[in-house]
Amino acid sequence: MIAESGLVARLRAAGCVFAEDEARLLVEAAGERGGLEAMVRRRVAGLPLEQVVGWTEFRGRRVVLAEGVFVPRRRSEFLAGRAVAAAEAVAARASGVVVLDLCCGVGAVGAAVAAEVAGVELHAADLDPAALACARRNVAGAVYEGDLYAPLPASLRGRVDVLVANAPYVPTGELELLPAEARLYEPRAALDGGADGLDVQRRIAAGAAQWLAPGGTLLIETSGRQEDRTVEAFRRAGLRTRVARCEDLAATVVEGTGEAGA
Repeated sequence: MIAESGLVARLRAAGCVFAEDEARLLVEAAGERGGLEAMVRRRVAGLPLEQVVGWTEFRGRRVVLAEGVFVPRRRSEFLAGRAVAAAEAVAARASGVVVLDLCCGVGAVGAAVAAEVAGVELHAADLDPAALACARRNVAGAVYEGDLYAPLPASLRGRVDVLVANAPYVPTGELELLPAEARLYEPRAALDGGADGLDVQRRIAAGAAQWLAPGGTLLIETSGRQEDRTVEAFRRAGLRTRVARCEDLAATVVEGTGEAGA
């Protein structure tokens, strides 16, 4: 067994700011899975702590992760919270709520909504097979592999009450400015949003009307400096649009509502 003081020193030397906390988490994870030394070596080499221990906390729940997948950010808890509020509004007037988590990654956002709102019928989709293997452990619902709407069943068209997406929104030219943990150990497709960062967001907004139920809501995480262009994409798609912000998490979510039924 590695002495914890020695472990803290190794982590601190590797640049881990919260070395004491990380040491505790590594020891706990090794107690469950074994292989502490191998885990420490991966962390010292630069792998994100969450990938090494195999989980992260998201809105108070453990979400299963694996090496090489996108790690849900704390700011995305705000996106999940807004989706919860939208789902609760539907649940207050209907017997069930259909939620679609696009670009779901490991399924953290969709899983949070399903856990916090009763009667959710959850669907989730992503391109990354490794992330989807985790999502199938995190999500109590249907999980599809493919590009945005392409893998979804036709039976879902016009039924989605809440469509939530944490699509990539980093401009291609800024990828090299990201922290090394993201640049080196997370999939580029989960980060790269194209020239201005909004390529995937525009595609989601443009296709949303075919999938949203009457009065359904689309919610997408973006950045403060990109919100105007995200809003424009929503408006081009015919959605009534508003912006929600959380200063504490430095989070911005654009929300759009489709036309209500007769």
